[in-house]
Parts: sequence; C-alpha cells; structure tokens
Amino acid sequence: MIEKYTRPEMGAIWSEERKIALWLKVEVAVCEAWAEQGTIPAAALPAIRAATVDLERMREIERETEHDVIAFLRAAGETAGEAGRFIHLGLTSSDVIDTALSLQTLEAIDLLLADIDALREAVGGLALAHKDTVQVGRTHGIHAEPTTFGLKLAGWYDELGRARRRLEQSRAEMAVGKISGAVGTHANVPPAIEERVCALLGLAPAPVSTQIVQRDRHAAFIGTLALIASTLDKFATEIRHLQRTEVREVAEPFGAGQQGSSAMPHKRNPVLTERISGLARVVRGYSVAALENVALWHERDISNSSVERIVFPDACIATDYLLALTTRVIAGLEVYPQRMRRNLELTQGLVYSQRVLLALVEAGLDRQAAYKIVQRAAMRAWAEDTPLLGLLEAEPEVTRHLAPGALRALFDPDYHLRFVDEGFRRVGLLPREQPRTGGGERRSGARLKDGTRVSPQRHRGRRRGHRENKERTPRPPPRPLCLCGDTVPKPLKSEGFAGDRSADDPPGRSPRRAALPAWEGARHLRSGRDAADGLDRPGVGLRRGHAERHPRQGRRPDPALQLLVRAHGPAGAEPLAGD
Repeated sequence: MIEKYTRPEMGAIWSEERKIALWLKVEVAVCEAWAEQGTIPAAALPAIRAATVDLERMREIERETEHDVIAFLRAAGETAGEAGRFIHLGLTSSDVIDTALSLQTLEAIDLLLADIDALREAVGGLALAHKDTVQVGRTHGIHAEPTTFGLKLAGWYDELGRARRRLEQSRAEMAVGKISGAVGTHANVPPAIEERVCALLGLAPAPVSTQIVQRDRHAAFIGTLALIASTLDKFATEIRHLQRTEVREVAEPFGAGQQGSSAMPHKRNPVLTERISGLARVVRGYSVAALENVALWHERDISNSSVERIVFPDACIATDYLLALTTRVIAGLEVYPQRMRRNLELTQGLVYSQRVLLALVEAGLDRQAAYKIVQRAAMRAWAEDTPLLGLLEAEPEVTRHLAPGALRALFDPDYHLRFVDEGFRRVGLLPREQPRTGGGERRSGARLKDGTRVSPQRHRGRRRGHRENKERTPRPPPRPLCLCGDTVPKPLKSEGFAGDRSADDPPGRSPRRAALPAWEGARHLRSGRDAADGLDRPGVGLRRGHAERHPRQGRRPDPALQLLVRAHGPAGAEPLAGD
C-alpha cells in the first residue's frame, strides 16, 4: 500500500522486518521444542535464540538462490555459528511461512478490532446526540416517512457490532499454526512437536494440513475485511448524498485552510467520504483474489504466494486507514437539524399519506377506495405544489369519515417516532427496561383493588393476615364426589367441548356450549385416582351407572377449569341443560 494510506502501526506489522522476525520466532520455537525432547542439545539454544537476519544479506543470497526461505535460513545460520545446523530441522518452508503469517494476521486483527471500537464509540455518541433529531426517511431516494438521524446512526452502530463479531470469528480461524512437514504427514516432525510449537506461539495446531494451512481461512478473513470496507462505503455514500447542495443535511469536516476546488472557491466537496468509497472498492477486489487462492493443486502449489504478498498487507493497511478516516469523519460531522426539518416539510405533508390511509380504513372505508382517494390527492399535491391536508379536507369522502381535527392530527411526525427509543435499547445505546416477573405485582403488593399502592412489607402483612384468617375459619365439610340423582353440580361458564354446537346456536359462544360444565369429568373421578388419568382417558374412574345417566360427563374436561373447580367447588346443583 502506498505511504499516503499507511498508518505507522499497521505498516510496521506488515513490514519486511516484522515478517522476518516472525519467521525467526517460529524457527526458535521449533528448536526449543526439539530440545525439550532431547533431539538437539540444550546448549545450542542460546546461540539459536541470539540469531539474527540482516535483510541486505538475505536479499543478496536470494538473488542467487531465487528462494526467500533458503536465503533467510542461510542468513540466520551465519549468525548462529555451529548451532545454526539445527535451525529448520524437519521443516518445510510453509511450516515457517504459514505459521508466521498467522501470527502477523493476529497482530493486524487486534489493531483492527481497536479501530472498530473507536469508530463504534464515535457513531454511538453521535446517535445519542441526535436520537430525536427529526429527518425524512428516504426509499428509492424519494421521501417516505419521518425518522430520526439518530436512528439511522443506531443502525450503523449495530452494523459495526456485527463487523466486530465477524472479525473476532476470523481471528479464531486464523489462530492456527502448521508444523507438519512437506505434505502434512508429520513424517520428519512428530505431532507432539507441532503441538508444543503452537503452544509456545499462542496458536492451535491446524487439525489436518497439507503442505500449507488451508486457504479457506485466509479467504474468510480477507472477505471479512471486504465486508467491513463495504459497511464503511455505505456510511460514506449516505453522508455524500446528505451533503449534496439540494439536501445539505450534514457535511463532512472541512478544515479552516482547506480548499475544495482549484477553480471554484465556493466548493466544499465530500473528498473524505469519496476516498472511503474508492478505497473500499480496492479492498473488495482483494477478496476475489483471496477466494481464488482456495483452490490449489493437490497438497499445494505456489500460485497463492505472490497474491498474498500483496493482498494481506494491502487489505489490512487499507481497512485500518478506512476505519480511522471514517472515525475522523463521524467525529467531525456537521449536522443541520433545521435543514432536516425543512426537507421533511418540503413535500407539504405527503409523508403522512399512509397514516391518512390507515385512519380512513379504521373509520370504515374500503382499503382500495381509501388508497385511491389519498393517492389522487397526493398526485395533485405533487403536481400543484399544494399541501396535502388542504386537498384532503376538500374530499367529501374523507371528511365524512374523519373529523377536521382528527384529520389534522394525522400530520404529526411524533406519531412515527414514538418507538425510536426501543431501537436504541435493542442495540445497547439505551438501558433496557427491567422485565416484569410473572406475578410480580401481586408479590410486591403494587396495587390494591381500590387502586391504591402499598409497600411490599404491608402487602406481605396483608397476605399473612389473610392466611391466618383462613386458618381460623372452619372449613365446610367436603362435597360428595358425585350426585347421581336427577341433578348434577351447577355448571360454571365454559367454552364447552368441541362438537357441542347445534344448528340453532347463534354465532360466537352459544348458550348451549356455555351451559356445559367443563369440570364434570374431573368432579366425578373416583376418590384416590390421579386427575391426570381422567384427563388422558375420558370416562375412566366414573362411578358405576353415572356415565349412562350423564353421557356428557364422560368427555375430556378442560385442565384449567378442572383446577379452578378443585379450588372452589361448584356453587350449587341444578338439572343439566339439555338432559
């Protein structure tokens, strides 16, 4: 990446010096693992750890060998003395390159995560500042309905949260090393060495590898960067549109000495957001190259190597720059609420057409008829630059269904914004309301029957006194389980059972259905039998002869009403309706 778009910290991660330092770090870790197993002498480790690589010497050797890893090994071996012969024992070039690339990528990801956090904080702060700043919403570039500028930014804040989670997932997938030899069989370097080396480096061993770590991991990472760049492009495109002269609702930062045009002194061009959109295209292009690297020949070929020398540094450097530049734009963004209000009123009420339509439908007008009335008035408002409210007030069919005051009340933007806070709560910019627990009001004694509130302590005392009174009150003798004469227990109001409606019953709940006691089967279960038996097997447990005299009572009772009857019992006895 060119110097203009390279920030120092990310540039240092992808420098040639850092890459060679990580190669050397991997080689030293392998030697330490070998030494722990006694394969190489521990006395050789100090010289190996002290080995260095002079880049100029390495490039000199590479011009001769046309192989960068061989040049690296020779340059390192020259500084390690006799111990240099143990460096690269049992390894192939990709063991070093791929493991070091993972380490380099993790360093870059950690920096990018910090970039996202800084941008997200800036977006969240601006969203809260403009949570209630009314703005017209646009679909297809056309005015739609009122929204707020803060709600738009809350959506951006949430999207950045998803970007962060994707990047964290990419970090987990890239945090693997590979020390498995020429074709991944561990023929010359056992799995235990690989596991130990990866542990020393803070990586996990790739479960199965060929000569390389499989490139789907790398493609997913570059694809994640491309998606982040596209998100930033989305933000930039929105700001560019809102900065147009005809709109002028926001403007990107413009320094005191900045000049927008070499020819026109008045120009204030959105050059920062245009740069974001342009560089985002570059990062998206890198994702295609990374995808092409997934399909390599057999255990590997080298066609991915040249691509990754460009794609990995440039994609990371460009994304780092894009995140920082977008943070700068958001932090210095100029917002014009009055212009937003003027633009909302530009179409003279057209943005409230849906609310008028719904009000007419609720008032009893056919939806298609209401749609045509409102649309006809809206088209006139467009063509004649006339307030929609006045045109609707002249429509007899509208005024017949809506009073003048009710019609004017429909042209209020606050109606559309009453749930904006919920969006902020959902994305974490506002605290969520504490959910009410089931029965909480009863437990806390929130209200009495007369509407007054009492403290939880008083309420608990009332309930305790109620229990004490119940204990002092003598209980009535238990009712008989069955009345098998000409009468049965008085039925409760119930929905009855399926199939109980007759042809003479009116629509809705029929008197005949309401008369059916849903608890009949439950009340006539044999003493000592579990009620569940009666629910699962209708008619089981009834006293002998009862089902014949009362056939309805053998049907399956409603479980909820069964519990109600068990708690309170029937209120009396009367002949069963219809028997």
